[in-house]
Amino acid sequence: MMAGESLVTLRVSRGFTATPERVFDAWLDPDTAGKWLFAAPNGQMARVEIDARVGGKFLFADRRDGEDVEHVGEYLEIDRPRRLVFTFGVPKYSPIMTRVTIDIAPTETGCELTLTHDGVLPEWATQTEGGWTMILAGLARTLGASTV
Repeated sequence: MMAGESLVTLRVSRGFTATPERVFDAWLDPDTAGKWLFAAPNGQMARVEIDARVGGKFLFADRRDGEDVEHVGEYLEIDRPRRLVFTFGVPKYSPIMTRVTIDIAPTETGCELTLTHDGVLPEWATQTEGGWTMILAGLARTLGASTV
């Protein structure tokens, strides 16, 4: 990071026709999360470890072209089914740990999820936002909960 370069905050929102509880739980259940969270279209999920408690850590290893890319972090806040906050990093590409907040609000037809990612390097902003958009689409497919 260059001196004077400021980090950016990204926000991505998506509606789901699933209950807030189902959407929230999909982030912390290893079997469900391994199907959509940090899963690249050209990759294969090699390992999923989730210690779903405040202070607990997670690790998702996505195998891409025979190489494992680890996505890691620590849970800072778990308030089912409203809020999940965790640190996030991909050590292979950067030593920086960022912060992700998931806010889930009930709606008449299901819920609205707003993801806020703090501390993103400006040069990664577009790719990161696109990645989260793709990830949330994968969550909708996994739950069979079309967006609203």
